[in-house]
Amino acid sequence: MQSAVARIERQVAAALRRAGYSGNDSLLVVAASGGPDSSALLYSLDHLKEAHGLRIHVAHLNHDFRGREADEDAEFVAALAEELGLPATVEQQDPTEYRRQRRISSFEQLAREMRYMFLAQVAATTGAKAVSVGHTVDDQAETVLQHVLRGAGLHGLRGMSEVSAWPWPTEDPGLQLFRPLLGATKADTAAYCRELGRAYRDDSGNYLSRFTRNRVRHDLLPALASGFNPRVSESLARLARTVSVDLDFIEGEAAKLWPQVARATDDEVHFGLSEFSKVHPSLQRMLLRRGYAALTGAAMRLRESHLTAMVEMVSDKTPGAVLELPAGIRLHRGYTSLVLSKDQALPCPLPPLEGEHIVALPSDGESESIVEGAGWRITLSAGDSAVHSDAPAGDAPSPGVAAAWTARLDREALDGPLLVRTRRPGDRFQPLGMRGEKKLQDFFTDSKVPRSWRDRVPLLVSERGIAWIVGYRVAHWAAAVEQPIPGRPVISAAFEIRLT
Repeated sequence: MQSAVARIERQVAAALRRAGYSGNDSLLVVAASGGPDSSALLYSLDHLKEAHGLRIHVAHLNHDFRGREADEDAEFVAALAEELGLPATVEQQDPTEYRRQRRISSFEQLAREMRYMFLAQVAATTGAKAVSVGHTVDDQAETVLQHVLRGAGLHGLRGMSEVSAWPWPTEDPGLQLFRPLLGATKADTAAYCRELGRAYRDDSGNYLSRFTRNRVRHDLLPALASGFNPRVSESLARLARTVSVDLDFIEGEAAKLWPQVARATDDEVHFGLSEFSKVHPSLQRMLLRRGYAALTGAAMRLRESHLTAMVEMVSDKTPGAVLELPAGIRLHRGYTSLVLSKDQALPCPLPPLEGEHIVALPSDGESESIVEGAGWRITLSAGDSAVHSDAPAGDAPSPGVAAAWTARLDREALDGPLLVRTRRPGDRFQPLGMRGEKKLQDFFTDSKVPRSWRDRVPLLVSERGIAWIVGYRVAHWAAAVEQPIPGRPVISAAFEIRLT
């Protein structure tokens, strides 16, 4: 039977070749906690550095929450690096201050973010192209199982990859995360250290039951192994590999669609709904996730529940709706686009509508009545062929592109000439499908119309009241019946915004 030393070093050497770090003077930052996994990683890379032309820089972060034990871990790593003749960066940081700045409630997330931010800084200082960490197949199984319990999507089930882009925002977009021990177990890494006669540290924090990962490691996985599948860790790792292959394909398809449906700036990402709504929901999720990452630098904080709510905004026909997302990002539902932005509210896309404008109902024999103003045009047409729609149609707003809103109204319910105006104090409205009226202010609130938009939303008003809140809802009493009735004329109303 092959020794643990031979197995580990064979796996690490193969991983170095696959990653492209072999034979080209690559500099790797090695994250060393002092535990068996990271110690095995450091020892093996040190043994292989001459054969593969590697340079190594050791990095250790003292999170300063386990008192003297944490200090001893830092001293152990510093002494080990000195013994191996390797440069090292060993630092201590205050998690309380970091938590206050980042407003993070989970200590596990706090520690992980601190560690990755520190490692990225070390990589930037040393000029390293990658950071290597000692994650094993057991860590992979724990990660996937935790994500299953949280209801994760494909990115959660993918788990960890041997080589991946840096998972947190960094100044170096090319920085990579390298995990050469994903094919080894924790038993393998401990055996490797023992066979070399090397000591390692045992972190007491790995046994605290208040941490979810520890309960998964010490309680759930052993229960699954003893009661259901002795090789459950391998099964979960295999699931991660399968999902990773499928996810690579979906991400590739999303990348092809991106130029067609998205328009990105430094501050916003726009998705034109006319094209985006035709995309399969699986790709919509991927595109929205990509847009979020484009603004924040990473999508680590974006959960499956966030993505589900984001996709639901595509079919939500309520202009002005806003979805709060992590890292201060908001998804806005405009008239013809979804916009990811850090702004609390989007600028109103409607031009100002000053005063009142009379629109005559088409008389017998007339086909239409038209009124125009600065930036808008109102048309009433006689007939019964128009299709009722409360939702705006057209492409995403851009210079020279018109966005039109249309509605079918019952001609007999509209008395006399109509007015086009904006809201007044005390306005009331009977939304389609409701028996009673409600305050227009309440309708705007319920429909999530941004406050900055409300004074510009056009209203089509008859003597009976508001017949149509343009772009939102027709009044119940003014809507044309679904099936045309012979001899009962229908008015097609259209409000066109001329964007300039």
